[in-house]
Amino acid sequence: NYNQSCSVDSPGSCCTLDHIPLVSKCGTLPPESCFFSLICSLGSFMVILVGLLRYAHLLERLGPSLLNTLGLATGWICAAGLTMVGNFQVDHAKVLHYIGAGVAFPTSMIFLLLQSILTYRMAKTRGQYWTGHLRSILTAVAFFTLIFS
Repeated sequence: NYNQSCSVDSPGSCCTLDHIPLVSKCGTLPPESCFFSLICSLGSFMVILVGLLRYAHLLERLGPSLLNTLGLATGWICAAGLTMVGNFQVDHAKVLHYIGAGVAFPTSMIFLLLQSILTYRMAKTRGQYWTGHLRSILTAVAFFTLIFS
């Protein structure tokens, strides 16, 4: 729809929110929608796997921790939201798509924040503190990218 609605002689009419080429809008028809669903489903699986591995790693290193459990929970909730985003296309199930996005994006930021905090809690060497600094910087970049995109 994006390419069909924007003619060369009238670019001014294309500068509306409905004509921005968002991934959710440009990938609503097969085969793009199929690839979008596949990528989101694989991404959800990877979030679940990484969250579980990170939880187990921190459980072994730090013992039981509420922050670690919250990190696991937010990662899995994020994965559920990402699955909803990928499998409910915006043109066919707009409410479910936006609910999934509303779940996935905030919980991903909380997950990153918790992992940064847990990295500092686990750190014992200078290299581990640098890993914490890097995680914190990347978390801030992800947050600002989410806010300003």
